[in-house]
Amino acid sequence: MNRIKYTSPLLIDGESTIAVENNVRLYDGDQKTSFEGGELIITTHRLLWGRPGQIARGQTCLSLNLSLVVFVEEESPSSFSFSRSRKIILHLSEVNDSSNGPQLTSIYNFIKLSFREGYSNNVLGILNDLLQKKLWEPELPDAVLQNKPQIPTIKPRLGIVGIERSILEKQKATDESISKAFQDLDKLMTMAKDMVRLSKMISTKIKEKQGDITEDETVQFKSYLLSLGIDDPVTRDSYKSDNQYYHSLAKQICSFLHRHIEEMGGMMALTDVFCWVNRARSLELLSPEDILNACRVMESLDLPLKLYKFSSGVMVLQLSSLDSESVAEATSILVEDRGSLSAEELSQTLGISLTLAKERLLTAEKFGKCCRDDSIEGLRFYPNLFLTREE
Repeated sequence: MNRIKYTSPLLIDGESTIAVENNVRLYDGDQKTSFEGGELIITTHRLLWGRPGQIARGQTCLSLNLSLVVFVEEESPSSFSFSRSRKIILHLSEVNDSSNGPQLTSIYNFIKLSFREGYSNNVLGILNDLLQKKLWEPELPDAVLQNKPQIPTIKPRLGIVGIERSILEKQKATDESISKAFQDLDKLMTMAKDMVRLSKMISTKIKEKQGDITEDETVQFKSYLLSLGIDDPVTRDSYKSDNQYYHSLAKQICSFLHRHIEEMGGMMALTDVFCWVNRARSLELLSPEDILNACRVMESLDLPLKLYKFSSGVMVLQLSSLDSESVAEATSILVEDRGSLSAEELSQTLGISLTLAKERLLTAEKFGKCCRDDSIEGLRFYPNLFLTREE
């Protein structure tokens, strides 16, 4: 959006109107803007956008020079969307002067035109034709053209090259957004230390004044602490070395999740561990790296939980008494009871994630406890009759 300027709708010398579309919305990259339901005028030199009737009255509107457009493409509609709107993506070149516009800076190198009711003209074809002709460039005299060296014409970067460039730009914008999000998370974790210190102080007062307050008041105070998350959470500032910190953190995670993991069949995906623990800790959040390092030392500390990694790379936190063979056996029993199971059905039965359910079924298949049937209805697992059928 920093390439778009405020300008007069009056046509300049040599400029002519090509097409007009109504009910058009502007996007800054993938982000919606407040410029919606407007009128879009495509000229030989520019794109003009204004509120309904604004351009006809000669009022100031938004303008984008076509000379800044590198190439255009139509966005593929989502398979889950029933909207009639169609979107065209305009990939833009860099611009030095971003003044006199609705937005001074932008992390995106493209904008979108969203046509809510579709478009009456072949907008994509018109824009591609204008980009090839470049009618905004001044015409050179015949004598200059004859002496001008012949340079191969570079066509707009469409097709696979254009798609690849679009994907790279979207990934770059996503990475920048994630970086900003983690910067905000760091600030939140820093500010949360005061809240954690307060919870520790209240907890200490309860212990010191146990004889001075009633049992009901003690229960009420403790319920307030539990509503904040894990009581007295382990923090890095309390330990001199990372080794001591990870050992204490591992013990606290085990204490908190042991019962939940037992109820879920003996294992929990590491992504779910991250969500459960951080939600319980409330404001004193942990990074994925801290949780992973704490889980890695659990087995060496003889804790009731340990970290396990499937051959596919999926990592889980599981009971120390659990191994691959026992997982395969327990899963095969469920398959035999049901006659057959898909990953979705096993996920609903055990209350675990779909990824974890699939890994359990694949483990059972690896040990020969189950057989798969991959059909148009999806992947299902059946009991291995070769193990149970009598000859």
